[in-house]
Amino acid sequence: MSIPDLLLPEYDAEMAVTRRVLERVPDDRAEWRPHPKSFPMAHLAQLVAGIPGWAARVMKEPEIDIAPKERPAGAGYRTQPIADILKQFDENAAAGRAAIAAGTEEDYAAHWTLKAADNVVGEGTRYQMLRSTVLNHLVHHRAQLGVYLRLVDVPVPQMYGPTADEKMPGGR
Repeated sequence: MSIPDLLLPEYDAEMAVTRRVLERVPDDRAEWRPHPKSFPMAHLAQLVAGIPGWAARVMKEPEIDIAPKERPAGAGYRTQPIADILKQFDENAAAGRAAIAAGTEEDYAAHWTLKAADNVVGEGTRYQMLRSTVLNHLVHHRAQLGVYLRLVDVPVPQMYGPTADEKMPGGR
């Protein structure tokens, strides 16, 4: 089996779960944050919606600088209705999927670098960095968003199993 054949079922499952979480984000709590150091809920949702699009960049570019020195901190984030964030997510998820599907074994073996303000914060093969900077990173921030939902009393959807709000079929 090729790497895309192995990776795409996991990618598709994570995108389906992520969309369910994003669908729950309430527009009327966009600026809510659990702590002054935390992102506002809409900012976090926008980040979660954007991460799948990083897959296309990982597969096409030799590196990404997620915090270029010339861009002010927080630039690019703005409060948006969740419908707009969901549209962005769908576009990014589709672009990421297409890039993963088109990748060759050589593409996945190529060296790739993640930077922040010109400093290397991670590097490895494209495959390794796709797993860590896209899939694992997405799961991390999606879990944060799940906590935000719980704290504002929005039912948390199933991610890998039942939640206090959604039981498994049969009531477990």
